[in-house]
Order: sequence, then structure tokens, then C-alpha cells
Amino acid sequence: MARARILIIAPSWVGDSILSEPLIALLRQPYEEPQVDVLAPPWCAPVYARMRGIRKIIESPFAHGRLDLAARRTLAAKLRAENYARAIVLPNTWKSALVPWLARIPIRTGYVGEARWALLNDPRKLQKLTVPRLVNRYAALAGTAGKLMPAPPAPVLVPNMANRSAAVRALSLKTHRPVAVLCPGAEFGPAKRWPPNQFAELAALFLRDGFRVWLVGSPNDKLAATAVLQSMDESSRQIHDLCGRTDLGTAIDLLSLASLVVSNDSGLMHSAAAVGVPVVALFGSSSPEYTPPLSPLARVAKIDIECSPCFKRECPLGHFKCMRDLKPWMVYNFARAAMPLHLSARPTVETQSDT
Repeated sequence: MARARILIIAPSWVGDSILSEPLIALLRQPYEEPQVDVLAPPWCAPVYARMRGIRKIIESPFAHGRLDLAARRTLAAKLRAENYARAIVLPNTWKSALVPWLARIPIRTGYVGEARWALLNDPRKLQKLTVPRLVNRYAALAGTAGKLMPAPPAPVLVPNMANRSAAVRALSLKTHRPVAVLCPGAEFGPAKRWPPNQFAELAALFLRDGFRVWLVGSPNDKLAATAVLQSMDESSRQIHDLCGRTDLGTAIDLLSLASLVVSNDSGLMHSAAAVGVPVVALFGSSSPEYTPPLSPLARVAKIDIECSPCFKRECPLGHFKCMRDLKPWMVYNFARAAMPLHLSARPTVETQSDT
């Protein structure tokens, strides 16, 4: 079969980028060699560098929210020389569809989004009720319009082992005991973040059980990590705070060493699921129906409350019960259920321990 070259216009969120991996897997299946290129924001490029079957990653030069028409024309001229047969535009914005149109790529596929009829010549109508999950929405773009697609495989990221080993040495990390990784941050807003004092209580339970505890996140998560440490006693000295000390690619590589990851609904949650380690995903204002961690080793920890999910950056009612009522002992017991049997042979923590 001829190897048509395809360009993916990537999302701007790390988690959404990971959820595009099954689409890429479907696209490369008919071909002998990878012929999929990705145009991605620089902060998402490390995600695509850990996917199989991508020929080239092109970093987008555009600032968030800026039109930069001249720069888009320049990039489109360069892309035209690649002779792409098809572009698949994953973001719903008008601007994201502009470069493939300017590059005169023959087939331009994507959801209509911001009234992009003039820019897409293979437009798709989004069926929100029948296709609630983002990963399925992306995967559906691999086929023709109206075609029912089978359930896509779970996303897979392949850690860079050499980079992982170098990071372990550079950060003086020890891995001869089980490692519990806690990810206290989330980019969208505080409504997605489990309270720091509750992360601290959970960390204490893992330390009690002989785990090493790492806090992992971006520089933007440093305040959340500091708040976790400040909520602890002298046991906080046993915790490795890695927030802001690694780039995204290295964080993904280190997650693959974890015996368990406990994370807010974030890009690191999806990263942990994609590298194949047990995950407990904490959901409050967002919905696991839309972007769950896609792994048989993942568990969702969520409180059933009428106002959740609200999809707000901050709790509109001020009580934040969706996260505050998700107690550390509950999350610990979810963690025990997610871990391999030889690591979960401790008694569960009783409800009274919350008092």
C-alpha cells in the first residue's frame, strides 16, 4: 500500500496530546513505515517524542491566542514542500485549521468547531452524546465520515530509558524500595487540585508502609508541592520534591519507575496511565466520563455529589466538597486496590483514621 504522508495538528494540553496516541496508532497500521508527522506546541513535543510511529515532530512557533498570520504563512510554505496527503486538525479553534489550509494540504479533516467550513474539506460533526470520550473522538477521525470505529487501544508512551537512568543519577533518587509518586498540581485551576493537607496525610501513610515518596510536577506545581510539605511533620524530610526539577519528558520517564501514582486530573495522570503503572486518579470538578485514565491498572477516586462535575476553575459554591470529602484513607484504599498484590498486603485504613 502506498505510504501517504499525514500531518496531525496537535492539541495544546498535555493530557489531550496523550489521548491522541491511539489515533496515530490507527493511522500507521496500514503502512510499512511511519508516515505521520505532528505539529505540536513546544511543551507537548516531549509527549510525542515518546510515541511510536511518528516520523517528525514540528514545534509550533505560535504564541497562545495570537493569530501571527505572517508566521503561519511562512510555516505553511515549508509544510507544502512535505507533500502531505492529509491533515487531521485536533483542536477545535479556527486558527488551528488555518495552517493546513494555507499549506494546501488536499484533505483537511477535523470537527467543525469554530465554524471552520471554509478551512476543512472533510468536516465532521461532533456527536457529544454518543461519543463522550475525547480519545474516541480523536480516533474516529482516522476513518471516513459516518464510519463506526471500533474502540481504540489505550494510549501508550515509551519511556526514554537512557534519560531515565541519567535523571535518577542526577537527582540522587533511590529505587530499591517501592516508590509512590504524588502529583499535586493541575494546570486548569484549583478546583481540580486535591487539598495539600490531604496529599500530606496520604504521603504519611505511604511512608509508614515503607514506600519512598516523590512529588512530581512542573514549575507551576511548585507551590502545591511546598504546601504539601508544609502540612507535614519532620517526616517531610523523607520526601523527594521533584516539582520544577525536571522537564516534562523526564517526568514521564520517572513515572515509569513508580509502584503507584496518585494524581489529580492532569497531563501527568494520563502520562502515568500511558507508561503502564498503577494510577489512582482524583476527580472533583472534572469528569472521568470525558477524559479518564485509560489503563486497566487505573482507578478513579471520586465523590458522588450533585454539583460535580462543574468544569469550573474554582468551586462556584465555595465549599469544595467534591475534593475535601475525598479523604486520604479513601484514596489510600483505592491505592491498595490498584497496586500489585505483593505491594498491597497491608491492612486497609479504617474510616476512624480520618478523625
